[in-house]
Amino acid sequence: MGKPAIEPRILKGFRDYLPQTTIARSEMIDRIKTVFQSFGFVPIDTPALEYADILLGKGSAETDKQLYRFLDNGQRDVALRFDLTVPLARFAAMHIGELGTPFKRYHIAPVWRAEKPQRGRFREFIQCDFDIIGTKSVLADAEIILVIHQTFRELGVNHRIRLNNRRVLNGFLESLGALDKSCAVLRAIDKLEKLGQDVVSTELKSEAHFSPEQTARVFDFLNLSQSASGGVPFFTELRKLLESSRLGLEGITQLERILSILAESGVEPGSCIIDLSIARGLDYYTGSVFETTLIDLPEIGSVCSGGRYDNLASLYTSQELPGVGASVGLDRLLAGLEELGRIPARSSTAEILVAIADPETAPQAIALAQRLRGHGLHVETYAQEAKLGAQLKYADRKNIRCIVIAGKEDLACGRYSIKDMRTGEQVDSVAFDSLVEMLRQHLADRNERD
Repeated sequence: MGKPAIEPRILKGFRDYLPQTTIARSEMIDRIKTVFQSFGFVPIDTPALEYADILLGKGSAETDKQLYRFLDNGQRDVALRFDLTVPLARFAAMHIGELGTPFKRYHIAPVWRAEKPQRGRFREFIQCDFDIIGTKSVLADAEIILVIHQTFRELGVNHRIRLNNRRVLNGFLESLGALDKSCAVLRAIDKLEKLGQDVVSTELKSEAHFSPEQTARVFDFLNLSQSASGGVPFFTELRKLLESSRLGLEGITQLERILSILAESGVEPGSCIIDLSIARGLDYYTGSVFETTLIDLPEIGSVCSGGRYDNLASLYTSQELPGVGASVGLDRLLAGLEELGRIPARSSTAEILVAIADPETAPQAIALAQRLRGHGLHVETYAQEAKLGAQLKYADRKNIRCIVIAGKEDLACGRYSIKDMRTGEQVDSVAFDSLVEMLRQHLADRNERD
């Protein structure tokens, strides 16, 4: 064979998903949707492509640089969405009259950012967003955090939600006489965990023109939360520090109320903590902000983040449409679970293989598979004639759980054999009605073991 006309290759920062990973991702999405819907959130969808002016200037200068932006064939200035929150603001401005408020939505879809690829971070990735539009109540903020907590519990992931409030941060800056520099300061603080104190100090000096004394006060303030879990002494100290700022005191009250609701709702102590270093770099946040990390792999960064944005939709409508929401970074979470060895080794959506023991009986074997599917089982057959050994190897490679085998005489009298691929155990001469129940029991037992 000669050299292919086109070399198969992929753009940097993008990835192909093989069946094992795609199956795991699809199952995660299904479980996440179930949690969203259990709280009454409804699905929506929006175009991947928006007019550029819809997206520009809504996140930060950094996200503007990361836009995949171009002129289409009609010479329209367009861009791929960089998140699902800004398109939601545009969507709400256009449709809220027919939807009513409060409006709870979820949206699971890909977004694109032309940023430097990192561990668990790609230029195309799926976000699982959920938001409540049309209310300023902290009850909505608390509900979003409850959804986060329930989502990660459903996924079986040890997690920690770190909570802060932009009003608290801005109240502190007000006490420094630097409220007019809030965007530059909050963007710098947002880099603390990733890049460290030296980088943040340099940025505070270069971008916010902070003196060494002001910078030192920033770090003293951020360190307040390191040993605190939201207890009374912490809030007493924080109130004292921000007693001259009405804005800051409002933020503290909101944090206290949220923690009270979470505790009353059974969220375990330590699952959600106050962390004053959580700033979120996007400019549109106005109140609560939160990030979620994996306790078993904190270095991978936030796998779910968000906050309150009370003014974002005002760019598109004169109607007041405050909102609060969060986004599960599905691909980063999936990369973390892969690293932790938590992704099941499955490369088939079927759990059962009906083996074709004899080419002459292939029609009956295929008909048997169809009957089993009619009982809600996921069943496949080998798609070509082959020896039984090759079919067993195929099932083992794809991690199929059970094999149904029936020779010519067995099929004639309606009797079948079940082979458990994990244990190697085989049960013979099983009637169809018993076959269905035994297969379900085998699968249930294996699910419990897994």
